[in-house]
Amino acid sequence: MQSFLEEVVKEVWEKYSSHEHIVFVLPSKRAGTFLKNAIAKSADSTFFAPEIYSIETFIEQISGLSYASNTQQLFILYNTYLKETSQEKDSFYSFSNWAQTLLQDFNEIDRYLVDAKKLFSNLAAIQELTHWSLQKEKTKMMEDYLRFWNNLESLYGNFNTALLSVGLGHQGLVYRKAHSELETYLEKNPNKFFVFIGFNALNTAETKIIQHILDHANSDIYWDIDSYFLEDKVHDAGFFLRQHLNTWPYLKENALKGVSSYYLGDKKINVVGVPKNVSQAKYTAHLLESIHGEKASDLKRTAVVLGDESLLNPILNSIPECIERVNVTMGYPLNKIPLASLFDQFLNLYINRNEQGWFYQNILSFLAHPYVHILLGHEDEGHKAESIEEVIKNKNWVYIGTEQIKQVEKYGTIASTLLFHEKTPTPKEILEHCLRIITALKDKLHDTKDALSLEYLYRYFNLFNQLSDLVEKYDFITDLKSLLSLYRELLSSETLDFQGEPLEGLQVMGMLESRNLDFETVIITSVNEGILPSGKSNNSFIPFDLKVQLGLPTFKEKDAVYTYHFYRLLQRAKNIYILYNTEPDVLEGGERSRLINQLLTDDNRSSIINESVASPSISPKQHVLESIEKDSSLLELIKSHALKGFSPTSLSNYVRNPIDFYKRNLLGIDDVLEVEETIAANTFGTIVHDTLEDLYTPFIGSILTEEKLVDAKTKVAELVKKHFAKTYLDGDISRGKNLIAFNVVLRYIENFINLEIEDVKKHQIKIVGLEANLKISLDIPSVDFPINLKGKLDRIDEIDGTLRIIDYKTGRVERNQLEIVDGTSITSDYKYSKAFQLLCYATMYASENPEVLMEAGIISFKKLSSGVMNFATKDKAGNGAKKETKIGKETLSLFYTELTALITEICNIKVPFEEKEV
Repeated sequence: MQSFLEEVVKEVWEKYSSHEHIVFVLPSKRAGTFLKNAIAKSADSTFFAPEIYSIETFIEQISGLSYASNTQQLFILYNTYLKETSQEKDSFYSFSNWAQTLLQDFNEIDRYLVDAKKLFSNLAAIQELTHWSLQKEKTKMMEDYLRFWNNLESLYGNFNTALLSVGLGHQGLVYRKAHSELETYLEKNPNKFFVFIGFNALNTAETKIIQHILDHANSDIYWDIDSYFLEDKVHDAGFFLRQHLNTWPYLKENALKGVSSYYLGDKKINVVGVPKNVSQAKYTAHLLESIHGEKASDLKRTAVVLGDESLLNPILNSIPECIERVNVTMGYPLNKIPLASLFDQFLNLYINRNEQGWFYQNILSFLAHPYVHILLGHEDEGHKAESIEEVIKNKNWVYIGTEQIKQVEKYGTIASTLLFHEKTPTPKEILEHCLRIITALKDKLHDTKDALSLEYLYRYFNLFNQLSDLVEKYDFITDLKSLLSLYRELLSSETLDFQGEPLEGLQVMGMLESRNLDFETVIITSVNEGILPSGKSNNSFIPFDLKVQLGLPTFKEKDAVYTYHFYRLLQRAKNIYILYNTEPDVLEGGERSRLINQLLTDDNRSSIINESVASPSISPKQHVLESIEKDSSLLELIKSHALKGFSPTSLSNYVRNPIDFYKRNLLGIDDVLEVEETIAANTFGTIVHDTLEDLYTPFIGSILTEEKLVDAKTKVAELVKKHFAKTYLDGDISRGKNLIAFNVVLRYIENFINLEIEDVKKHQIKIVGLEANLKISLDIPSVDFPINLKGKLDRIDEIDGTLRIIDYKTGRVERNQLEIVDGTSITSDYKYSKAFQLLCYATMYASENPEVLMEAGIISFKKLSSGVMNFATKDKAGNGAKKETKIGKETLSLFYTELTALITEICNIKVPFEEKEV
């Protein structure tokens, strides 16, 4: 089968023996490359090649103007706006948010040769009608708003004049200028033969230029459409050509050329629903692998057409390694490269810095960037970035200044001189800093021979030089927010071009690049509403009714454009795979596209369409409880831990889940160190314990009195502040949640002392010991290595002659967690972990004082009103049970049996650590 371009070349060659005077005009540069290839294939001798232009380049040549970049347009428009506007002016940052829409409208006005005066007067009148008021006098806001719409005509005219004065134009202006310069161009090129190939939707300027050339010059035009769509009176794929047939005098007198009838030929169409975007990329890779496996040479005639171009990255990462030749017609967006986020974060560091410094999360996020790691990494002295992170986390710095960064840096001054500057830089200065960062990165990467990263750096070096020139030339980029907005604007339009052989191997392209190109196998992705077609988008200041009245395109015309491109791909293809996302999403398109539904309801084609839904095979993963067998090395860890001493907490961890005990207490795997932006529960508890120790230490060995406790209350604030500084390190407690936490600790301790004052009025309380470290050796016959039990008792006192062990808890504790029914195993349920810990403390104390009858209890600071909640044994569950709070030899003996059984289980090499469902 011949492609459309090959058919056109064959027909033109039959007419003309010499070719140097022929000018081919096509919709895109890509089509021009394939046309050259078709010409080369058809040649049997050497000849001068004809001229080949894309329509945009051809129009540019006629007009004598050059296209202004989007950034140039934005700056010139703002400059014009400043001169035009007498009232309060928007900053460049605010202006750039609405200027893109205005530029788009100016572009359409000129491309469609609309009478600007008529349009803007209508637009101003519409706005005035929309914002009518019952009051005779308009408010200042209304006057300013209407003045904006009345000034648009003047802004449009002066903007175009400013562009023309430097030989530039936005696309619409170039088209308008070309329309007026066409006669001159044709006079200068009288012997040229113009051939227009494969056009469909044309704006007014293109329509008039092409019609004029067809009427007044030696020329021809070939349309790339199937007769099936042309003859269907309602099919959108033929919408524009049917319009041209009705309105172009040339087409009324001359037959259509290029019309084919391949669409109803033999084809295989597969409509495949795939969940989410990444799955579409993976399924595309699966299809490509199948094609390669069946016949590798077929990949030369295969195209992957991306409905949503953001799929480029996952598609490229999914292409099977067996496919060696791939040509990507789209550039890789610069804003998808890791360097983009580096400079975005760098600018945001200074935009978000306040008088206290940088917020720690912004600093940590910036230091975690891979390119910052490269910058701060040192071959001999470890990673500087990590060391800064560690200090921030260890010292709980919530806000960080440059002095602290200098203080932390141990291996040089890269961070403080290159990244973290004392003064907030101006836009010009920060661009110089960015260029210095690029130079430093280049030096670091040069030795690694990372060619791709160096290519990235080169593109960003050019980008920042471009930004520097703009900031130097125009004085209105005065703040970093405006610069960041401009940086993002530039990034969105810049791409990193792929190098490849455009005519070899698999072709990956966007929908617009597929114009005039034919492939045997086509894979089209993201055929969803909102993507193909793009649907309604109101990104314009011109209302729908006014657009219709003046002949400007609306979403209806845009839908017809997408319909044409979609069906044009299907015309000559033999194997077609249409993929859509089965999970409608605001970001990833809506439901299955109407184009698919239209295909399925076409009686002439529905029989050859195979519908299916592909989803990744998911094998349900059953959570199998972990089991760790004990070997000799693990037993050594247990012996080492036993020698240091089992603590009540570590044994409680084992009761809760043996795997937790294994990871935390044997392997020492603790939670990740993080900055405590607000005080964590464990820090809170430490401060309360340390403050109470300092307050009560003078009372050891003496009886508590009301006077002593009242005096102690006066010292609470000072001691809490001291222990906050010690435990929370450099954390800020002067504001926010931390100030609240500071006052909560104060209130806890003051309330506790008030409770003690009430108790000493009724009881005689003597402090025996505080924060006492106890350690005892356990004799377990079945274990042949030393076993120790250790613990720290928060407080030991005597109340009316009865010894009492007290444990402070800043968390909530319920009384039923401390009361055990006779015969219940205390080691079988984690619910009784608090009771278990109290009995461990009692066991340790009783080993040195065997004859003492004692009580043990917990003071929960979240339930202070409950006072001391004592451990107790009960004769039965429920109400009316008889409770015994005294801990004697019998209770300790029963507990000792359970304790030794638990430790024996831990030390038994034959009993694995079995995970429990927590």
